[in-house]
Amino acid sequence: MGLKTDDIRNMTPDEIDNKVISLKEELFKLQSEQKAGRVEKPHRIRAAKKEIARLFTISKEKKGAGK
Repeated sequence: MGLKTDDIRNMTPDEIDNKVISLKEELFKLQSEQKAGRVEKPHRIRAAKKEIARLFTISKEKKGAGK
């Protein structure tokens, strides 16, 4: 699942936005499972948060470079 920064940098802004949305949906499902006490892979919560942050960071870098 893990995306490399080079792969993210090669994505278009729309692809990055779509990936963020899908990761947020996955994170919501994982957090819901965790609250119910039946999450199978708790490490995925932390990994999803990190990937979302990485996507936001690179997205902001791209927007700043365009100015």
